[in-house]
Amino acid sequence: MNFLLEKENDIIEKPDFKTKSGREFLAVYLHAKFNQILNYDSKNDNPIFKSVHPDFIKKFTKRLINNPEKHFLIGISGESASGKTTICNTIKQVTDRLNMPIEILSADNYFKDISSLIKEYGSFDKLLASGYDVDSPDNFDMTQLFIDLEMLSRGIDVRIPQYLVNGTGIVIPKAIEKKAKKIIVVEGMATMYGKVADLFDVKLYVDIDPNIQEKWFIYRAQTSRNQNEENARKQLAYVREASKKYILPKKDNSDIIINGASSLDYFTQIIEYIYKITNNFSD
Repeated sequence: MNFLLEKENDIIEKPDFKTKSGREFLAVYLHAKFNQILNYDSKNDNPIFKSVHPDFIKKFTKRLINNPEKHFLIGISGESASGKTTICNTIKQVTDRLNMPIEILSADNYFKDISSLIKEYGSFDKLLASGYDVDSPDNFDMTQLFIDLEMLSRGIDVRIPQYLVNGTGIVIPKAIEKKAKKIIVVEGMATMYGKVADLFDVKLYVDIDPNIQEKWFIYRAQTSRNQNEENARKQLAYVREASKKYILPKKDNSDIIINGASSLDYFTQIIEYIYKITNNFSD
């Protein structure tokens, strides 16, 4: 990636992005740079990009040219413990350092409150054991998620709910403020459901090897979710069955499929390069 960065030393005269011709120039420029990234990545020992939909570039550049005022929405989906949150945390760390206009939110916060059900059954694990399908689209407040994302895309700040991942199933309404920055990154399985999926300008799917997923899932369950290994493995079995119903069938609808086990340092370099090429214009 240093090789690519070194090639970006020449500053390009900035076109007027308020004009269609200026945006068309930007679209052609970004198209060329994206292909350059893909070519470079394909030669990496552990590439990030596994596949790109053939229509993605055409769709993306058309959106860039014809609807410049709308803020960009990027949806990141994939199975549980595929690396979605880790990737988003890396994006936040790098973009905060580079002062890039990106806001990140988790669609998991739109789980409906199930605290009364958990109390009724005695625990979250017992609720799952009863056959409760927690990952069903019906258990997300998809209407509110759609409203909030649509407002963010129009440049309006929102306050989103907070789902507590402590086994209580409690949701705190309007608990987290989210700013309508130019780019909004949303991670979670709910990004794939219903009308919400149609809001995204870019749909990323994080793919993961099942053995790595199992390792990450159990580690997370034990270290941050107060579960023992036996319960973690039971929940993993449920999660994989739910994935077959709700997540894997929508994988092919993604614009880009990325490798959840790729090096985070390398992923950071990709983000830094994107920052470089998008700020490579004179004032």
